[in-house]
Amino acid sequence: MTLPIRSIGRRGFLTVGACGFGLTLGELFRLRAKAEQKDYGPIEAKADSVIHIFLPGGIAHQETFDPKPYAPIEYRGELGTVQTTIPGEPFSETLGKTSQIADKLTVIRSMTHGEAAHERGTHNMFTGYRPSPALQYPSMGSVIAHEYGPRNNLPPYVCVPSMPNEYAGTGYLSSAFSPFSLGSDPASKGFRVQDLDLPGGVDESRFATRRSALDAVNEYFRKREKSDELAAMDTFYDRAYSLISSPDARAAFDINAEPESIRNEYGMNQAGQRMLMARRLVAAGVRMVTLTYGGWDMHNGIANGMRRLMPAFDQAFAALITDLERNGLLERTLVMVSSEFGRTPKINNTAGRDHWPKVFSVVLAGGGVKGGYIHGASNATASDPDRDPVGPEDLATTVYHQLGIVADKELMAPGDRPIEIVDGGRVVTELLA
Repeated sequence: MTLPIRSIGRRGFLTVGACGFGLTLGELFRLRAKAEQKDYGPIEAKADSVIHIFLPGGIAHQETFDPKPYAPIEYRGELGTVQTTIPGEPFSETLGKTSQIADKLTVIRSMTHGEAAHERGTHNMFTGYRPSPALQYPSMGSVIAHEYGPRNNLPPYVCVPSMPNEYAGTGYLSSAFSPFSLGSDPASKGFRVQDLDLPGGVDESRFATRRSALDAVNEYFRKREKSDELAAMDTFYDRAYSLISSPDARAAFDINAEPESIRNEYGMNQAGQRMLMARRLVAAGVRMVTLTYGGWDMHNGIANGMRRLMPAFDQAFAALITDLERNGLLERTLVMVSSEFGRTPKINNTAGRDHWPKVFSVVLAGGGVKGGYIHGASNATASDPDRDPVGPEDLATTVYHQLGIVADKELMAPGDRPIEIVDGGRVVTELLA
């Protein structure tokens, strides 16, 4: 029987149980939200893994992938250019080796957003969302971990050498989808991945006994309390056990197993060994590797700063693309080079450039994107997009699409709030092969 609203008091209105269902109004709304949550079937993935090379600080597009050789000196800066394997398209002189594999790359010269602060720009590029005071959004790596989980006993999401910023984390998702961090730099002497080996004096049998005891304790508490922390900790232990107990998984992190000639090809430095480690990890089954290199916040003396930092990146990046292709991995591995924003069109009074989010460059390779392609353009002074602007939401949507993830699929945030993985982005089909 349906009761008229006037016959239901305040308490009855707030308790749907007055109609015989035994649900509070809040519970009803949560059930309705779940019922209305979007559901998508799978789409074909063109990539199995992502290597995200993040250059923190805001790298100058003018001194890298979008030089302006015909602009006045105060705009173009003092560095020259080098011709690439894309006819008529130069890179900065800092990218001599990368220019020779440009036919494998897609360069987006029209990236744009409105956040000139480091933290906000970084948030944009890791999540595809503008920052919000109401909700912390998950990084692309954590979303990929959520959607696909581990492969070959390896963590789905790894940061090299460590999680670079808070926006590379799980956001509103469970902490079970946090990245696994190496905790040590592959370029350092005595490099050793944290928590990868059994403690001294603990053999496989003793470890298995501890594992059984831990399972019993976890089960006791699981029956009495449900929380993200308990579930996440259980997931961490499961993955740690799989990692430690699998020789093949542990071997993926052993960079010393690489021939010396390959290590030298990448460069025996931070850029080289971090990118080589990324190649090892995706080859073994890691779904996303995020690595960082350098500090590019060059408000002063940008020409000398670029001459100091870029040679190692140039060598390592060219080696990475060449090595992935040589090993048959490039076709299914999407490589992305990004930064939080670009630098000001004009050289400042201290021979540097300041923050500039209006236009900058991002580079993609492999994973089903075109090779030898320049997308969009900045204007003559590299101050604004001249055509085909691409926002962080578009870039994230395109990356997810290549991995077979529909970007406007809804995930459940706290309070049973369905939130789209990315809101308002489009697949930039022009980038795709």
